[in-house]
Order: sequence, then C-alpha cells, then structure tokens
Amino acid sequence: MGCAQKGEGFLFSERYIVSWAIGHLITLCDPEDYDAGLKKWRAETLPIIPRDIKLKPLTKTRAQLNILKKLMTDKNVGEIICATDSGREGELIFRYIYMFVHSGTELPAGTELQGAKPVKRLWISSMTDEAIREGFAKLKNSSEYDLLYASAKCRSEADWLVGINATRAYTVRYGALLSVGRVQTPTLAIIVARQREINAFVPKDYWEVVADIRSQGSIFKGTWFKPGESDGTASKEGGDKFRTEIDSEQKAKAIADAVRGRDARIASAESKRVKEPPPLLYDLTELQRDCNKYFGFSAQKTLSIAQDLYEKKKLITYPRTDSRYLTSDMVSKLPDILKKIPLEQYEKYVSKILALPSLPITKRIADNSKVSDHHAIIPTGAKRALTPGDEYNVYDLIARRLIAVLMPPFIYDAKRVITLVENLEVPPPEGQYYFLTNCRTVVQEGWKELYRSEKQTDEDEPAIADIRANDTAFITDARSVKKKTQPPKPYNEASLLSAMENAGRFVEDEELKEKLKESGLGTPATRAAIIERLIEVGYISRKGKTLVPSEKGMTLIDIVPRELKSPETTGKWEKGLTSIAKGTMAPERFMQSIKRYVKFITSDAAASTAEAAFPKEAFRKRGAKGTGRKSQAENLGRCPKCGQGDVLENTKAFYCARWKSGCKFTLWKNSLKNYGLELTPEITRHLLKGESLEVDGHLPQTGEKFHARLRLAESVELIFQST
Repeated sequence: MGCAQKGEGFLFSERYIVSWAIGHLITLCDPEDYDAGLKKWRAETLPIIPRDIKLKPLTKTRAQLNILKKLMTDKNVGEIICATDSGREGELIFRYIYMFVHSGTELPAGTELQGAKPVKRLWISSMTDEAIREGFAKLKNSSEYDLLYASAKCRSEADWLVGINATRAYTVRYGALLSVGRVQTPTLAIIVARQREINAFVPKDYWEVVADIRSQGSIFKGTWFKPGESDGTASKEGGDKFRTEIDSEQKAKAIADAVRGRDARIASAESKRVKEPPPLLYDLTELQRDCNKYFGFSAQKTLSIAQDLYEKKKLITYPRTDSRYLTSDMVSKLPDILKKIPLEQYEKYVSKILALPSLPITKRIADNSKVSDHHAIIPTGAKRALTPGDEYNVYDLIARRLIAVLMPPFIYDAKRVITLVENLEVPPPEGQYYFLTNCRTVVQEGWKELYRSEKQTDEDEPAIADIRANDTAFITDARSVKKKTQPPKPYNEASLLSAMENAGRFVEDEELKEKLKESGLGTPATRAAIIERLIEVGYISRKGKTLVPSEKGMTLIDIVPRELKSPETTGKWEKGLTSIAKGTMAPERFMQSIKRYVKFITSDAAASTAEAAFPKEAFRKRGAKGTGRKSQAENLGRCPKCGQGDVLENTKAFYCARWKSGCKFTLWKNSLKNYGLELTPEITRHLLKGESLEVDGHLPQTGEKFHARLRLAESVELIFQST
C-alpha cells in the first residue's frame, strides 16, 4: 500500500490511510444501560428483551475507536475499505464500528447514513503480496456482504439475549452465581456426561490366553480368540478386531493347558500394504491438541504463545484459523519459507524436498475451497533465533508439520497371522483353538522419520518372518493373563477440544449433525476461552492433565433444561445463521425464535421444582474500568475437618471452601430444626473457634424443654452438653 509514514494509530501514504481495530472495539450494551433498575438481578424483571439492542464502546480500546472516528469522518477521506477478516466475525467488527461512528448506535443492514463515506470490501484469505494486490484490484461493494453481516448480528444478539437471561434466571432461582451460555453449557454437559460414565463404571476381571508360537525359525506371540466374535471395532489396517476376553480364570487356564506343548499350523497369513499420508497442516485446534499432548499446555497457553510468535516475533502466520489448508497462491512462497526455517535439525529434510523437480503439492495441502478467513498455520520465512523453551516448542511443531506434509507417505506391510491348534480327540469346534498375531514391517519411513524420537502410541510389533498359510507351528508355552476392564478416560484439553470440534457426534438429527461438522461448539479462537471460563466460574477444575467437573457444574447440568445443554441448540442456530447468510431466512424470523427461546428459559427456571444447593457467591460487581470483579463470600472461620479451607455459607449450609479438593465438611442450616433452634452464621462463627454456646430448645420426641451447651465435637458433629 506504500504506507511508510506513521501517524498516531495509523499508517499513511499520499493515497491510503491504513488503521486497525484491536478485535472488537464496540460491544452490546448491558441491561443497566437501558434501565438503571436492571442492575439489580430480580426474577420479576425477566426476560430482558430490549426493543432495539444498542451498542457502546469498549473502555479499554476507546482511544483507537476515537482515532477511527476521526479518520472515517475526515473530509479528506473519500472512501472506506473494510479489510477485516473475510468471515462472519470480521464483518461484524467493521459494521459495528462503522455504524457507531456515524450514528452512535446500531442500524439495520443496508441503512443509508447521512454523511457516511462509501464502503468497499477487501475479501482475501491469503496474506501474500499477490493475494493482497489481486484483492485490491477486485474490491467488492460492501452491500454484497449485508446478509453475512445480518447473520453475524443475529449471532451476537442471540448470544447476548440467551446469556444474560439464562444466567440471571438460574442465579436468582438458586441464590448462587450460575453462568449459563449457548456454548459453555453444552461443553460442560459433555464433561459431566463423561464423568458420570466414569462414576457409574464397575470394573470387571477378565482373562486372555497368550501363547508363544514357533514357526519357520521365528518365535512370536499369539492371543486366543473365538472365531466369528468381533468386538465391533475395526483395526487401523481394516478388518474386525476379534474378541479375546474370557470371563473366567478357569476357562482361560483350561485353554492354556489344552494348547501348551502341542503342534499347530498356520491357518492363514494375510499381508496388506498400507500407505499412511502425512497429517494435515495445523489449524489452531489441532495445534492446541498437540501442545497439550506433548507439553501439557492448556489451550489458552498455546493460543497465547502462538499469538506472540505471530504478532511479536513474526515467525508464524495468523494462528486463530479453522483451516488446515493453504491457498494456491501460497505454493510459490513455500521454497523460500522452507529455506529460512531456523532449525538446523531439519536442514537435510528440507534439502531433499527442494531438490525435487517440483514440490509434491496435493489437495491435502493447497485447496482454496477449504479456506475461508485464514489459511493453515505455517512459518512465515522470517529468520529469528529461538532459545529452547515454550515458544521454541510451539514453533518446532509448526515448522516440522510443514516439512512433514511435503514428505513421502509412511508405508508398511500389515500382517495378520492366525494359528490353529487342533485337538483331534475332540470334535470341532470345541477342540479347535485360534490365536491371532498382528505385526507390521516398515517399508518406507517417509514423514514419520521426522517424529522418530517421539514415543509412538502404535509401537510396531516385532516383525514375523516369511510365514505362509499351512506352515507347521508349535506352541512352546501358553498362559492366562488377568486383566480388568477400564473406565472411559476423563477429558483432557486435547480430547475436549476434539469433542467440541466434533460435537455433531452427540446429535442424532442428521441435518444438525452436518451443521455441527462445519462449526462445532465454539470456534478455534474461542474454545480456549470457553474452557478457561468453565474453570473460572468453578464448574470444572484441572486435575493434572485432566478436566474434572465440580459438584457445582454437575448440579447445574441437572437443573437446566435439555435445550440449554444439548449441542443440538447450537446446530439449530448455525443452520439458521447459514440460511440468513444465504438469504433464505429473514433475520427477524430467527430473532423471533430466539426471543421465544429466552422466554422459555426464564419461565422454566422460575417454575423449576428441582432442589439444588450451590456454594453461595456474591454477584459480580463492575470495577471502575468495567472489568468484572467478584466479591468474596464471608469467611466464618477455619475448617475443622481439613484445617486448611475457609468455612463459607450458601443457601442451605455452611461448607468448606476446599470442597473441590475433596473436603466434605458441611453443617446444614436445618440440622437443629427439630430442636427448635436455627443455625446462624454468628453461631457457626463461635462454634468454629471451639467455643460452646448456651441454648434453649425442646426435645423432638416429647417436646420437653431443655437448657444445654452446644459445641462442635472432634468428629465435626454438633452435640449438646448438659449444663
């Protein structure tokens, strides 16, 4: 653009001024901005559905907004070019700024603004010089994207309406701060469902019979299986996995005894050549998964590191992408990028790739149809030394992946050998025992050579010699091996990101399943924030590498209706928003359905008969700069059970603040009700200090009055002592 001169918050040349937003500069107004009385959360004010949802500036970025306002209204500026991300959210960021700058509020798409400059749209998915020049040569009229903006606006307002109303409705109903949202609540439901599967799981013992088999000079292991019984899954190389479990030790030992020291024959020996192509390039979600898997990074930590590598170090391309492909114009840039990767350990691989007559580019690497806002994450070609550490590790994964996609496939021969032992004294099938052996022989290491130092989860079995069907064999030994069935694994961040990305598998409706394939729960840019939000509000916690739901989170899922916790709702929204963007659904129709949904949620919460006790938390108060700060619940004293936590109050009990860590200390407020007494915060405070209090009550059986001293025993129970 030739903008080499710097101004305050912009760059400029004789022809262009280039300025920027910093994410969203404009947000939707809070309820109290419409009516000061709405600052207090009350059931009778719900649902909150403003006639027109208004906009306001974000405090932190007000300075940049003022710069944009000055530039957009400058009499020397004749035209505005919107060059935000080529997608729904990018369109929303610009339109909100444009509308607010010219009117101080939000206006319907297509509205003509008095004195507003005409707007063109730059629509590109690649940041190469060629792509940018081509985009500026083919600028679109902004009106061509009015429907996309309408879709984005509906998404923004619908999230606001549901989040504000659902959170207030359930918070007021249960007397504890209960954050509820379209994406975070279904995500929590996925974690809770898995935890309940784990809690309900009852391990069972089973046995397998493993034999040592000798044939053609090779000794290998085989596992007994029953022909015709598959476990319902398929192996990586294709074909069923046979069921090998035996339900009793007696049966397993009998099989081992029956085959030990007997002649056998190779019933079948099938070999299949398997080509495993390189993995696709990284999008943000896949990068977050791998960083969690290899380094234990949280999704948020990976995003922060990647953002620094992009913004500050200029070493990688834009990280907040949902595409794993490049655009065709990027291909010509790859040789130069590969040459400049500042990692010596990959130089020999890069040299081999660059020595080829042409780069092995396929649709698995470059596919314009699979790039929307941004292409996959790759190195930029900038040369900057990185010292070992977190940034180095993330960059290494990205650089290695780019090299890997250009390398040959991993090729191996997968061999499945079935050994048969026959007891001719017993008629078949009772006297026939089958043993399965799987192995692989590497033919070409290909791209996996780059990952050779890593411990692979699918370790190669020892190679079997050239064994053929009908070869003779001998069982040198056999033994029963006791095992236990394993519960489902709890979610870690890598597996939860996969579940969010593939939320369609939790939905039965085929059409909605397809919509969720396109979007999932959240976006690559927001999933990390959703996980952190669930932790912040106390719904889940990190336990090592796993994510475990709290009692609060599990209880919330019990009390909210299915519509709030099912990914189907997101699927329906995405279906509607896509229809708006295509012009087949009016935005008003979509928003009417959202308003009906909001009314259902608030009435459902008010009418809920589900009883639940939540830790008491104060409502959020606004700080001076508009940041949400949560005041602490009053500490009544030190927990007498664990000796570490503070004792806090909720609507039904006094409890230990370390309940997430397993402390079960609880004093129920109604525990003295039968004695005609009330357990108050003041009484509890004295009891926690070890004091005893004189009380007057009556016996529950006879109604006889008594005078006694109340104290907290060493067993952490309330007891009466005679005075």
